[in-house]
Amino acid sequence: MSAPILLCDTKGMDRKRWLECRMHGPKGDIEFTIGGSDVSTVFAENPWTTPLELWRIKKGLMLPDDSSNAEQKEMGNLMEPIVAHWYGKLTGNDVIADTGLYQHSKYPYALANLDYRTKDAKTGENGVLECKTTTWRNADSWADDAVPRYYELQVRFYLAVMDLSFADIACLWGTNPKNDMAIRRINRDLAIETIIFEKLDEFIFSLRANTPPTMADVVPAHAMAALARIYKASIPSLPTIEFGTKQERQLRRIAALQNENAEHSKLIRENEKEVTALSVRIAEAMKDHEHGILETSADKILVDFVTKVSHRTDSTLLKNSYPVIYDEVQKQSQSRKLQVSVHAK
Repeated sequence: MSAPILLCDTKGMDRKRWLECRMHGPKGDIEFTIGGSDVSTVFAENPWTTPLELWRIKKGLMLPDDSSNAEQKEMGNLMEPIVAHWYGKLTGNDVIADTGLYQHSKYPYALANLDYRTKDAKTGENGVLECKTTTWRNADSWADDAVPRYYELQVRFYLAVMDLSFADIACLWGTNPKNDMAIRRINRDLAIETIIFEKLDEFIFSLRANTPPTMADVVPAHAMAALARIYKASIPSLPTIEFGTKQERQLRRIAALQNENAEHSKLIRENEKEVTALSVRIAEAMKDHEHGILETSADKILVDFVTKVSHRTDSTLLKNSYPVIYDEVQKQSQSRKLQVSVHAK
């Protein structure tokens, strides 16, 4: 292995120029690039972006969705120095800011823009420091020395680009760093690195060959959300798609499941009607009481009849009384749901 190539210093760059450098290098002479945050996407491990979206972004067919979890990204950027401070304080390791944009010595498409470097206080070894933040709800993903897969892929990529032997990931989720912070060390593993770059080579080849990736490895719910982002609203004037026998099994299964769901929904509606009918005499007996009870030799039956207050905007009143404000606060939403039905010829 050999040292990385320093392409430029990103300090003081505006976001537009920074994105240009990351996309094609500072001279604009790199056809396609992969950055640290892209690696988990290529492996379909990124919960926010799919390989197809990344492919289309790299091809210039769509722009990155900066609105996606924008507040969390902004908070993460603001918190990076705080996480780095507490990492240094808790470990005793040096924390070195690094604003360089680096290129892998063997793979020109592989670029790294680090958070920080670190120097181990005990061994004197140099490594990568990646600073993360999350919410307390996600703290369990760091339990028992675990590291989320998408972060592991990112730092292993950095180790390859930077030709360093270890990376520390520090993740903060509360105000008590001793209890609310995870520090995990990732040691370089050349076997895993080989697998990573084989996958990245395939992705770069797909860009050059103009063969987009499929959604085969993506979590289905993420895939459907991504397809809605990519293709947006349907176009009524387009012709009907003709499917082949290859898709028959999936289509018939979707139709069967949707019919089954419709039957369940019908049963639920019928049950609700019966519940309402049976409830009338009980509610008459309850009057303005909240709780009732029926005790038998075997058990007791509890009855709750509690008032719950909810608030919602009277859209008709708002529209009639304040039409200008009504128009201003209208928010359009779009959705597309796949519906399959089977019809006899």
